[in-house]
Amino acid sequence: MNIKKIFLIPFLFIFMVDEVLAHCPLCTAGAAVAVGGAAWLGVSKIIIGLFIGAFAVSTGLWFSRIIKKKYIPYQTLLIVVFSFVATVIPLSPIISEVYPMYISLMGGYGTLLNRTYVINGPLIGSLIGGGIVSLMPWLSSRITKINGKTYPFQGIILTFVTLIVLATIIQLIVI
Repeated sequence: MNIKKIFLIPFLFIFMVDEVLAHCPLCTAGAAVAVGGAAWLGVSKIIIGLFIGAFAVSTGLWFSRIIKKKYIPYQTLLIVVFSFVATVIPLSPIISEVYPMYISLMGGYGTLLNRTYVINGPLIGSLIGGGIVSLMPWLSSRITKINGKTYPFQGIILTFVTLIVLATIIQLIVI
């Protein structure tokens, strides 16, 4: 088998898909491209984490839809969590960046409620990005219910606009 056929085989699976639903390969590939673009543009590592988290959750949701039969309870959730952990944890050493976060509730400095904590920015960003991707199908269905119709590419547009707006806000705050 020559090398061209080896690279062609994965693309043949695209034609075997009956229908494309939310969290399709387009959403997943778009999130992956956004990660690469963000790193190339030199944006904050929190934002790179945001897009990595979105990519990980989108990949997990996409794979969970491939498996039609439910073998265990909470199968979709477990696949999404596994995808998130398997994507974010190995990348953590590469994109690690910590930020101080001072919390002043009451009392003098150093008390339990009045300290400076160190947070891992990319990890927090990836949790936020994963949360956004998880909420967008619900928001898209609400918009469809209110308007009575679904707009073309509604889900992917909602997801990417939300991620880009949030990334812009974070970039302006961090820098």
